[in-house]
Amino acid sequence: MGTMSEAAGGVSGEETLSAAISGSGAQAVERALSLLAAVGSGAERGVTLSEAVLESRLNKPTARRLLMALIRARLVDQDEVSRRYFLGGELYVLGLLAARRHGLLEIAGESLRRLSAVTTDTSFLSMRRDDYAVCLHREEGTHPVRTHALLAGDQNPLGVGAGSLAMLAALSDGEVDAIIGRIAEPIAARYPGYSAAIIRADVERTRAAGFALNPGRVLASSWGIGMALRFPDGRVAGALSIAAIDSRMTSERQPELAALLGEEVHRMEAKLARLFSGSRPASRTPVIARSGTKTHTAA
Repeated sequence: MGTMSEAAGGVSGEETLSAAISGSGAQAVERALSLLAAVGSGAERGVTLSEAVLESRLNKPTARRLLMALIRARLVDQDEVSRRYFLGGELYVLGLLAARRHGLLEIAGESLRRLSAVTTDTSFLSMRRDDYAVCLHREEGTHPVRTHALLAGDQNPLGVGAGSLAMLAALSDGEVDAIIGRIAEPIAARYPGYSAAIIRADVERTRAAGFALNPGRVLASSWGIGMALRFPDGRVAGALSIAAIDSRMTSERQPELAALLGEEVHRMEAKLARLFSGSRPASRTPVIARSGTKTHTAA
C-alpha cells in the first residue's frame, strides 16, 4: 500500500492540512475529522471516494480536497492499485501516545484469548465512540461454525449488537434517551431489526439480567452476549462480548457465558484500576448482579 501525493480539487502539492482548512475555520476542521472517521470505518478494507462522501455527507470536491490534505499530513493513505483510502501511519503514532490512557486492546488481549479458548466461540472488544460502538478486536474461537456479523473496525449505533447494547444500558437514563433520539435516522435506514421501542426494551432487559443479549437482530443466525467495562471513575470504557450461532446461545448456556464474561470484566477493571492508580488494586466486585439504581450498569 502506498501513499498517493497527487494534487486534486485545486490543492497544491505543498499545501498542508492546516492550510487546506484555515480558510473555513472550525467548520472545516469538523469536516476533515468527519472524513477521517469515514475512512476509519473501512478498517482493513479501506473506503472508496464515493463511500467516504456518503459516510461524511460532504460533497465530492470537498471530500477529495480534504483527503489530499489528510494524505499530506500522513493521517490517510491511498492504495495505488485499488485507489481506496486507509488510515495513515501518523495515526498509529498518535495512538501509541494515547495508549496508556486508552489502551483497552492491550489490556483486553489475555481476556479475549481466554474467552475464545474456553467457549470456542468468537469474542470481541468494543469501545464507545460518541453514539456508536466500534469493534476494536475480534478473537476467533475454534468452533467450526462461526458468525461474521461483526468485524474489527465495524461501527454500529449504540444498542445494536450485544457489546453495543451493554454500553448503552450502562449509561444514565438521560443519556440513553438522548442517544436513542440521535440514532433514530440510521436505525430506520439501516437496521430493520431495530426500532427505538425495541432498543429501550433491550436496555431494560439488559439491566435486569446483568448482561446484554442480541437474539439475532442483526443477522438471524448470529446471537451475541455482552457486558460493559468501566474506568475507575465509573465512565464506560468499552464492552466484552461473545458471538455464536443461535444453536450455541441457548437459554441454558447464556448464564454460563455471562459468568465467564463477568470474570473477565472484573479482571480488566482491576487492570484499569492499577493502570490509573499506578499500584492500587481494584476493589470492585463482579458486576453480573448489579441492578436497581437510576444509573445502571449492563455488566
